[in-house]
Amino acid sequence: MSVAFPLQLHDPVSSTRTYVLADPGTKHALVVDPVAELIERDLAVLAEHGLTLSWILETHVHADHVTSAAALAARTGAQVAVPRECGVKAQARLLADGDSVSFGTQSVSVLHTPGHTAGSSCYWWNTGHAHHLFTGDTLLIEGCGRTDFQSGDAGLLYDSILGKLFALPGDTVVWPGHDYKGRTRSTISHEQRCNPRVAGKSREEFIAIMEALDLAPPARIAVAVPANLNLGI
Repeated sequence: MSVAFPLQLHDPVSSTRTYVLADPGTKHALVVDPVAELIERDLAVLAEHGLTLSWILETHVHADHVTSAAALAARTGAQVAVPRECGVKAQARLLADGDSVSFGTQSVSVLHTPGHTAGSSCYWWNTGHAHHLFTGDTLLIEGCGRTDFQSGDAGLLYDSILGKLFALPGDTVVWPGHDYKGRTRSTISHEQRCNPRVAGKSREEFIAIMEALDLAPPARIAVAVPANLNLGI
């Protein structure tokens, strides 16, 4: 039985979604946003499907979980890539808008989408049969990432979503970095129509919405951010 990639893996503690992308022909794979405590699960998934991990990608420096990027690279021989503007101190490939990352005959394109953080980026994968977008915390299902800390900027987030993500084909599948209601995916066209923060909203209205959220800080921010600036070490 063939497996449909991407595989979406879930961390019940932080509600983080980790993604495994694979090239069916070569069995080379790429992982997006892995979680430290779940490295054994991720290694087991790779082994189960006979995959060779080529790349580990981060969408941004996370504040709610610690990445396994450095440890996963050490265990597999994979390379790590992070958005250039994230300020990651460890050795990694630094990605800029328009770059691509290849695994086997497949590749993902880098879209720099600042707003949630200065370095936040999304990864667009055209398999030839479908379009997939891994959005991290930039665009969530009927929501978006917060902008009240860690170099957040509501105006830039609005520009990133409207100017870059909503310019993609409407049937592009949106795979978010989190969902707190058990939903797994969305589409660009759905978010254009139904996302209450951006659909039909002006830039000024969006900024006002974001400034009024009054959210508590992530419980692990003091641990997660310093660790993630060093790829989880």
